[in-house]
Amino acid sequence: MKRIETVFDRSKLTLDRGEQAVKDAVTAIRNALRAGTASTKSKGEVAGSNKKPWKQKGTGNARAGFRQSPVWRGGGVAHGPHPRSYVQKVNKKVMSLAFARAVSDKLVDGDVIVVDKFEFEAPKTKLMAKLLKELGVDRTACVVQRDVDDTVVLVTSNLPRIDYSTTQALDVYTVLANRKLVCDKAGYDALLERITK
Repeated sequence: MKRIETVFDRSKLTLDRGEQAVKDAVTAIRNALRAGTASTKSKGEVAGSNKKPWKQKGTGNARAGFRQSPVWRGGGVAHGPHPRSYVQKVNKKVMSLAFARAVSDKLVDGDVIVVDKFEFEAPKTKLMAKLLKELGVDRTACVVQRDVDDTVVLVTSNLPRIDYSTTQALDVYTVLANRKLVCDKAGYDALLERITK
C-alpha cells in the first residue's frame, strides 16, 4: 500500500456557500440519534385516590386536595418530558450541499489521505494501526471505501478513534467528527463523483 498524492481542481471543489446547510444537516443528524424515550407521569397518571388528605379548615395544615400533587413527594411531575421524536426534515438538496461543503473543506485543508488500495496479510488490528501511523494519522479518522471490504471492517473495528464507512453511507456529521479521511483510490474517486454531481 502506498500513498497517492491527490491532484484536484481547487476552483471546482472549493465552495463559498453551504455553511448554513452544514449546520442544519449536523443538527438534524444529531437530533435523529436521540432516543426521545424520556418519560414522566403527570398528576393524573401517578397512583393515588381522589380522597382529600384532611379537611379544608381547622387542622393548621396547608389546604390539600389530593396526594398526587406535584409539590408532594410521590406526586406527579409538572411539565415533565414525554416520549417524542426529535427528527427534523432536511431537503435532499440541502443535505447534498452540506456534504459537498464538508468534503471540499477537508480536501482544501489537506485532510484527505489516499492510498492505492487496502491490502492486509491477515485481519489484524495492529496492521491497520501501523498503516495509519505511517500515514501520519494520530487522531480521529474515517476509513472510506467504495464497496464494503470485510477484512478492512475487521481491522478497523477495534481502533477506538477510527470509523469506517462506504462512500454512499458517509454523512456530513461523520466527515466533520473525524480529523482525517483515509480513502483507497476507488473510494476517493467515488467521493469526488458524489460531490461534483
